[in-house]
Amino acid sequence: MSKPTDLERSLPAIASISTSFSQSQGFSPYCYFSPEKRKAISDVRRTFCLFVTFDLLFISLLWIIELNTKDGIQKNLENEIIKYNFKTSFFDIFVLAFFRFFVLLLAYAIVKLRHWWVIAVTTLVSSAFLIVKVILSELLTKGAFGYLLPIVSFVIAWLETWFLDFKVLTQEAEEERWYLAAQAAASRGPLLYPRAFSEGQFYSPPESFAGSDNESDEEGVGRKALTAQEKEYVRQGKDAMEVVDQILAQEENWKFEKNNDFGDVVYTLEIPFHGKTFILKAFLQCSAEMVYQEVILQPEKMILWNRTVAACQILQRVEDNTIVSYDVAAGAAGGVVSPRDFVNVRRIERRRDRYISSGISTTHSLKPPLSKYVRGENGPGGFIVLKCPSNPRVCTFIWILNTDLKGRLPRYLIHQSLAATMFEFTFHLRQRIGELSSKP
Repeated sequence: MSKPTDLERSLPAIASISTSFSQSQGFSPYCYFSPEKRKAISDVRRTFCLFVTFDLLFISLLWIIELNTKDGIQKNLENEIIKYNFKTSFFDIFVLAFFRFFVLLLAYAIVKLRHWWVIAVTTLVSSAFLIVKVILSELLTKGAFGYLLPIVSFVIAWLETWFLDFKVLTQEAEEERWYLAAQAAASRGPLLYPRAFSEGQFYSPPESFAGSDNESDEEGVGRKALTAQEKEYVRQGKDAMEVVDQILAQEENWKFEKNNDFGDVVYTLEIPFHGKTFILKAFLQCSAEMVYQEVILQPEKMILWNRTVAACQILQRVEDNTIVSYDVAAGAAGGVVSPRDFVNVRRIERRRDRYISSGISTTHSLKPPLSKYVRGENGPGGFIVLKCPSNPRVCTFIWILNTDLKGRLPRYLIHQSLAATMFEFTFHLRQRIGELSSKP
């Protein structure tokens, strides 16, 4: 049984090549594995709680060092706690750190709030108290610790605020959107098939041969006549496929950019009229058919394991090999790259030695540009899965990526992030393959 996939999330660029195919023919909830269960507490929230604990421990350590002077800890404790004096004691700074620790862990570890108001209160109280203490107290006459404890306490309080607001809440909101989308995808009823898919029910385009036109522009037997717009979509898909074939034929001209520990390599190639194109090449320990099903035929299910896509919708199935899709890529780079949406035409071909999915941006009357998204534009690109003639249990995966995210993003910044995005995708793809391979 094949599993969910939805390939459009690794920066909007992904949307170009990873359009959703099986949505056009419907899919049953039975063909989904349950969306992965959410942890009781997210990793980023756990890190925040550790940082809050570090706040208390670090302030405590500094206070103990300050107490351990020539008069001894016991004498100094008596002076700072029993004979507490606001102007000379550091004890209240320790109590302030304990106040932050108790309130923040209660709110964000036990109650698991998803709002910033609690930390806003703790930071406001901490800041106001420390400012007043520095102004009115005589701590600055006590040497280095008179400066160190108030400054450290003030800085850590604001670091906690930044971490929660810009990391914890942002990332958890993204994960929540992913989880809800996965639940919706898993519970969506079938459009064509009234029961679970069998292994052979997934749509597969007719086999093509390199350099051949396996379908004519004329009407075939039992085939509806294409409108002028549909013929244009078919032409766009074929043009994108030609560019992909040309890129594959120029492998000796690919320029090395980066590699990773898995042996994956990212190359670049300048394409006339389209500019810099990124090419990922990776070797996978699985059959080509498995990657074909997961990435090319069922990209909309990729949302269950690839969290960079916010939405995917098939707008039109033009003919056996061509579809038009609408894709929304989630924001990236900590919010620097806002969500982008794309309308793509996508062509799928099966050949004797490979599977190919090519794509390029287009327009469609059902999805005009929306004010809440920046409409990105994808040049010709696609996914290629090469079969290994000597070993059917391994394959070569190639991803050709050409994208323009529009907006005011510096191009060099986008180019720097694309290689990391492609590596991240293959990492999740390998995890997916491992899950599928472990199933009986």
